[in-house]
Order: sequence, then structure tokens, then C-alpha cells
Amino acid sequence: MKPAFWARRAHKWIGLVVGVQALLWMVSGVYMTVISLDIIHGDHLAHAHREPLARQAPYLEQDALLARYPGTRGVALKRLLGRDVFELRTAEGTLLADAHSGERLTPLPEADAIALARALYQGEAGVARTEWVTVAPKEVATRPVPMWAVHFDDRGATTLYLSPDTGELLARRHSLWRWFDFLWMLHIMDYDTRSDVNNTLFRVASIAGLLFALSGVWLLFYSFRRRTPA
Repeated sequence: MKPAFWARRAHKWIGLVVGVQALLWMVSGVYMTVISLDIIHGDHLAHAHREPLARQAPYLEQDALLARYPGTRGVALKRLLGRDVFELRTAEGTLLADAHSGERLTPLPEADAIALARALYQGEAGVARTEWVTVAPKEVATRPVPMWAVHFDDRGATTLYLSPDTGELLARRHSLWRWFDFLWMLHIMDYDTRSDVNNTLFRVASIAGLLFALSGVWLLFYSFRRRTPA
């Protein structure tokens, strides 16, 4: 067969591959522009807010607190689930202790995680189930484990991820976020971490798409030139 035949076949296959990826770029781009980032972030689903301190004396003296938790590098006072607590930064990590007795409160038990999630949640659905997470799923791969996952029985399959050591809201996840994450993966062509926008596959596809588009422009002008009467 003539080389021109193989060249035309290669051009068709490259066009198919580039065309499919271009379609994915457009579909994912439309989704990203139509759905507000505030909705994707789930700000409407859960609000992390600070409760005012009760300031009911006496708090545990600092010397007694440090004696009980040697190696403490920092202490902060905050309110969590209706009680004033010390947040201690130690060499082993962060923990919570009762501000009056010094009793260690973390890791938070399941009942406290549910109560905290319900206080943060802005919807009306009930808790479907809870999960003690020791291996982070892909949707919270960058968050520290272990963590509590509290799943709500709403239309968006909302999940709140909470730190058992500090009670901090680590992440909000829901269906629209998960679709965004999936389409973002297709958009940047990073099928592993879904975060590398400079990966080789993305660069190759972008360059191939540009070359294919330029070749189409050249063919367009070439076809007009051939039809021009002498």
C-alpha cells in the first residue's frame, strides 16, 4: 500500500483520539464553569464555627497541665461540644484535654464524632452511618489519618471527615464534588493523583491537539487554493 494511505489512516486515528479528548475537555470545562466553586467546596453543607468560651473557673493550672502532659509545645483554649477544652500540641501530635480536670478527651469516640458532625451539618438529613478511617480514600487522600467519616442520608450523599484528635472538620464531600473530581481527572489527564497539571500525557495530548488543529487549518486553505480557477 502507498505511504499516503497509511498517512491518511494515521491522521484519522489521531483525529479520533484528539477529538475524544477535546470533547472531554469541553464537557468537563462546562461543568466547572456552571457549578459554583462554593457549592463544590460544600460551604452550604457544613459550617465550621467557633463556640464562645464559657469561662467557668477554675481552669486547670498551667503547671499541673504541663506536668500531666510533659513535652507540650503549645496550648490553646477552645470550646468543643459544650465544654471548654485545652488543645495541646505535643511531640506525639495534637490532643484535647478537659480545661477543668485535665482529662484527656481524644481520640474522640464515635458518639462525639456524630454529635460534632450534626452540629456542623446545615441540612436536615439524619446520619446514615459512621466510619473509622485508617486508610484515606482518594477523595481525602491528602488528609491525615485516622479520621472519622460521618455519612448523611441526603440526596448529595454528604460525608463530613473529622479529626479524632482535634475535632476539626477536615473535609466536606458530596456528589457534586465527586463528579467535579472525576471530570477534573479527565480534564488534566492525571489518572493517579488527579493533581498534576504538568504531566507528560497532558502535554502530549495538548501538543497533538494543537498540531492536528493547525493541520486542519492548512487543509482548509489548501482546499480553497485547489478550487481557485486558473
